[in-house]
Amino acid sequence: MPRMNACRWLPALMVLAALAAQSPVAVGQTAPHAPPAIPQPVPAASSAQAPPSAEEVADSLMAHQHYQAAIDAYKKATPNSAAVLNKMGIAHQMMFNLNDAARCYQASLKLDPTNARVMNNLGTVYDSLKQYGNAERMYRRALKVTPGSALILKNLGTDLLAQHKYKKGWEAYKAALVQDPEIFENTGSPRVENPATVQERGAMNYYMARGCVRAGQNDRAIEFLRMALNEGFTTPKKIIADNEFAALRGLPAFERLLASQPSQ
Repeated sequence: MPRMNACRWLPALMVLAALAAQSPVAVGQTAPHAPPAIPQPVPAASSAQAPPSAEEVADSLMAHQHYQAAIDAYKKATPNSAAVLNKMGIAHQMMFNLNDAARCYQASLKLDPTNARVMNNLGTVYDSLKQYGNAERMYRRALKVTPGSALILKNLGTDLLAQHKYKKGWEAYKAALVQDPEIFENTGSPRVENPATVQERGAMNYYMARGCVRAGQNDRAIEFLRMALNEGFTTPKKIIADNEFAALRGLPAFERLLASQPSQ
């Protein structure tokens, strides 16, 4: 199994929310679990079809990852539309233009104040900017609209861990797993730089490991534990004492991991 890069992978779990905004399915459908794709290319118009709209052209450019061109096309569509502003925010976020992304999401929310998807997207930007308190408030606001969203619960959990609120972060992860046991499995998506320190990444990896064990993903749990150990967040002795990892005991990969660590 390829070694996962915690520095880039974990925040990616948040940005997946952005992709969900392209679909009418609720965020709780777990955009980051099986994210609806960025709008697909529009087929060439035949003589019997009307030409694609400016928004459809922009969606097609997004699908091909031509984000700046997509933004320009969205501006020609309906720039004062909440949905279009959200898409523009996604395009900016994919280019790491975080301040521009935040402005687009904020403008979208002014037009549609109860859109949990946009709240979640804005929360991911705040996390990337290390504005963890703002991110937490945005996730909690989104959960008031969609309390059963596994995606938002997981994003909230990761944000809380970054604030060293480990118990609350773990509770959010467990709530996410209740809604979607596969929540920790879906990782393929655009990525955003991890704002966490080494210690914070270690905490995130440790609690991700707990979540994976709960979801029955033992191989992934062991890999997260490996990273948590490498980052100095935990020790083999503490892992053995944690009953959350009881299911891993006796597994060859788990025993090899513990045996590979310096004696404490």
